[in-house]
Amino acid sequence: MATRVDPAERLLDLLIALRHAQGRMTKADIRASVNGYRDAASDAAFERMFERDKDLLRQLGVPIITDVDPVHEDAVGYRLDTADYSLPEVSFTAAEIGVLSLAATVWQDAHLHGSARRGLTKLRAVAAGAEPDDHLGVALRVQPAETALGPLLDAIGSRQAVTFTYRAASTGEESRRRVQPWRLLSRDRGWYLVGHDVDRDAPRVFRLSRVVGAVRPTGPTGAFEVPEHDPQELLALGAGSGVRAVLAVLPERAAALRARAVEERGERDGRTVLVVETDDAGALAAEVASYGAAVLVLDPPELRESVLERLRAAAALGEGNRG
Repeated sequence: MATRVDPAERLLDLLIALRHAQGRMTKADIRASVNGYRDAASDAAFERMFERDKDLLRQLGVPIITDVDPVHEDAVGYRLDTADYSLPEVSFTAAEIGVLSLAATVWQDAHLHGSARRGLTKLRAVAAGAEPDDHLGVALRVQPAETALGPLLDAIGSRQAVTFTYRAASTGEESRRRVQPWRLLSRDRGWYLVGHDVDRDAPRVFRLSRVVGAVRPTGPTGAFEVPEHDPQELLALGAGSGVRAVLAVLPERAAALRARAVEERGERDGRTVLVVETDDAGALAAEVASYGAAVLVLDPPELRESVLERLRAAAALGEGNRG
């Protein structure tokens, strides 16, 4: 019994055959050489499969040309328009590759890390004079949201609703949410999902760091249309009450906080006093705590206490390990 060939595999084989053909391919050539066509039950079945695959490739932007023999008009063949199919030569300066290298570091902890690194490696291969280490010491970082990012990207692409448990920022209460996902946006070193909350029948913004457990797709694909919105307007939907933090930072420390500061208030006891604004006090507390004694919270008191709680927990953990 013949093994059934997956339609996606057959489509790829057709593209490969056309790409490597020396000239045009007749239907007989295609049926004989492309995996999946040889075992067609009848000529009519082959015709249906081939026409469907050919139309799909054209929809995907593959320029398939119907080539008729000028002498024998009934001899119809197919080939790729290589001029339209091939990409132009890619060229980047060393400075441009440096910027792309810096951008790729955003994904180093996230779901797309592998794709970003592979793409960057290919770009470096075609750019002369670009050194991988040109921008060491400078890093753009976005919190990873490892478990939620991948499923949400898939759901957005297929326009499929998702369900997940979400922890409210103000009360810490957890609730089940059903959402039609529209966009994933990054702000303030974190990821946000913008979508339509089905139960509340209104647009909502969800910070991925507050998603608890797995994100699960529900219902059919293609179930909704994504409206056109300005990204900043979308994020403004969930802005809520922001936190204006006053921090005292040791010289040459906490470069990421310095870069995001909206105000600098001079020096205090040998430290630079900075003002940083955020919509997620918990994320900022975790970041400040990671700098240890290099960053002190002067205001607000709630943020200072949140940082101290994290430092006490880390110290207790260290004591436990020594014991």
